[in-house]
Amino acid sequence: MLRGQGQYVDDLVLPRMAFLVVVRSAFAHARLRRIGVDAARGAPGVLSVLTGADLAGRVGAQPVNVSEDAQVARIGNPVLASDKVRYVGEPIAAVVAESRDAAVDAAALVVVDYDPLAAVVDPHDALRGGVAVHDAVADNVLLRWRRTAGDVEGALRSAGRTVRGRFHIPRLAGAPMEPRGAIATYDPGTDLLTLWLSAQDPHRPLAQLSRVLNRPEDRIRVVVPDVGGAFGVKGAAGPEVALTALAAMDLGRPVKWIETRSEDFLSTYQGRGMDAEVEMAVTRDGGIEALRARIVADLGAYLYPSSPTPPLNAALLITGVYAIPAAEVELLGVATTKAPTGPYRGAGRPEACYFVERMVDLVAGALELDPAEVRRRNFIRSDQFPYRTPLGWVYDSGDYPRALRDALRLVEYDRWRDEQRRVRMEGRFLGVGLAMYVERAGTGLWESAAVAVEPSGRVIVRMGSTPQGQGHETTFAQIAADALGVPPDDIIVEHGDSALVPRGMGTFGSRSASVGGSALLAAAGKIQAKAARIAAHLLEAAPEDIQPEGGRYTVRGTPGRAVAFRDVAAAAYQPGRLPREIEVGLNASATFTLPAFLFPSGAYAAVVEVHRESGAVEVLRLVAVDDAGRIINPLLAEGQVAGAVAQGLGEALVEEVVYDGSGQLVTGTFMDYGLLRAAHTPPLISAFFETLSPHNPLGAKGVGEAGSVATPAAVANAVADALSPLGITNVDMPFSPEKLWRLISEKS
Repeated sequence: MLRGQGQYVDDLVLPRMAFLVVVRSAFAHARLRRIGVDAARGAPGVLSVLTGADLAGRVGAQPVNVSEDAQVARIGNPVLASDKVRYVGEPIAAVVAESRDAAVDAAALVVVDYDPLAAVVDPHDALRGGVAVHDAVADNVLLRWRRTAGDVEGALRSAGRTVRGRFHIPRLAGAPMEPRGAIATYDPGTDLLTLWLSAQDPHRPLAQLSRVLNRPEDRIRVVVPDVGGAFGVKGAAGPEVALTALAAMDLGRPVKWIETRSEDFLSTYQGRGMDAEVEMAVTRDGGIEALRARIVADLGAYLYPSSPTPPLNAALLITGVYAIPAAEVELLGVATTKAPTGPYRGAGRPEACYFVERMVDLVAGALELDPAEVRRRNFIRSDQFPYRTPLGWVYDSGDYPRALRDALRLVEYDRWRDEQRRVRMEGRFLGVGLAMYVERAGTGLWESAAVAVEPSGRVIVRMGSTPQGQGHETTFAQIAADALGVPPDDIIVEHGDSALVPRGMGTFGSRSASVGGSALLAAAGKIQAKAARIAAHLLEAAPEDIQPEGGRYTVRGTPGRAVAFRDVAAAAYQPGRLPREIEVGLNASATFTLPAFLFPSGAYAAVVEVHRESGAVEVLRLVAVDDAGRIINPLLAEGQVAGAVAQGLGEALVEEVVYDGSGQLVTGTFMDYGLLRAAHTPPLISAFFETLSPHNPLGAKGVGEAGSVATPAAVANAVADALSPLGITNVDMPFSPEKLWRLISEKS
């Protein structure tokens, strides 16, 4: 990578490769009266033009996952719109040509006759009716879920105090460095369709394409080369991938589709986009007795397979790290005439953290208590694990009081409170914010791994988990090296090819070390067991007397009798040196299944100053304390936290996808959609401690998304704390200078 030798999808060049360009809707909501393609088909270099009519009977819509007793409308993403478009950027047609320039020129010749319809961009307006995004769903509710535990109504009625809050979390763009892309080629002799994708793993897109293209899974091969970022938004194969595959099969030659940055903003599914009304019943001393919440999620025009996951995660985690005895949550996922939403780093956990942690600060403000003290009084105790929440999830392990203690110490909480009192006398706005988090990890529950030891002793590890920058090669090499007693340099880690690893789940939901690593540990254990039997035969000893030790196998009690791992590997491929009952070779595969989800947790703290003259937020100190269970590689774990914190900070300060009233995307370039630069990210103080999960042999719980979960809430609490002298108790993200300057001006 550092030498420029990485290979991404757009770097691949195949003989006779053609290029696909998508024609996208210019309207947010309209009927398609006619799609004129004659001029495009006759343009120089054009090989094919596809419309919805050409696909009739050939493809299906995206499958939609259903879970957690939710009612989900099966409104999957179509490959091409045929009768109606429902968001700006929705694919209408595809042009394939000899060159990309020829395809772009021909796509401009496609004439679409629209009959515009009213757009609906606010999910609350969509709930009121008037505009039906889908005729089959008159109320626009695509996802409905409700759960109640305990006497919520009675607690609210008799509470010493009831505290209410309303919160809005805007949509975000994943904005990976590398936009989406695909290359497809088809071999009619073997009936094998091969695709190279910029994706998070090969296995989920393969399963989705099998459904959409009506092809058996064993007739599709998916390869994921190097990937320049994913963050959740490359977890599903979009309609453009299916178009690329169809074009390759029709033309009998390779076809490449590479998304432009503008297309990425328009049509890659987006993250977040939730509103919540929350009320808490509390005692006079800050004890939380009940929580009631109504969450409205903006799902956009269609559902991708995992679109229901983020709002369901938010709903189920909204009690956070607190021992709240009663809870009632209603969730509505609403269709709007905007791009679909789906998992984006954190996938519902940042939203849950934001809602509950903002409420805890509102409780502290209403009762004039220190926010840290309110948290202490309501924590789930360390001796209560495993802990079943009122909404049904069982937390595996944790130590929430310790996480808060460490964060308060590292942020120098008391010192900043003293400083806050001093600068407020000068009219300055300084705030301190805390956020506790707990998140669900291990999504997908199972993973696969295979280990092959060559006669030379070199070890090939093949993983179902595919990296997009997380350093899996290092982590998995470490696990295999420790298990087999060989140097990490002797281990090659392979991934991202469904031909090498036919079954797997992939990388998402902070699951790679805990689930993938455990599968690798199981496969390596099988290798170790067989190698010990071979060593026993070579040493003429009983298998139970063989001890693995630093890349050798010794005989218990006589350490001078030993054989090296390399010699055992060589013997494994020489039948004459093996016992009759042992097969030739030294290979093993394994799957590992979690018995239940994992729940990493931690505490974050932020100190900010909001500048009166400009409204700019300056982050003076930022602390992350994470309990991710067993940490395999501390440097990589810290890098994951730092990257996630940067994304969470961007969400808090500058990022927001905006549509106008007609459904046109306003933030369609990096001139309009803000991303933090390096100079805007403050130094991070990061610390870990471990409470091991009992659900996997490594004790790992996951850390890849923690920073994105808790950072927005910590910064939001700090900004609200800074502005509290003006009577401001809540400001919705992002905390842009203009927004805060106007608030300060109005209240001063």
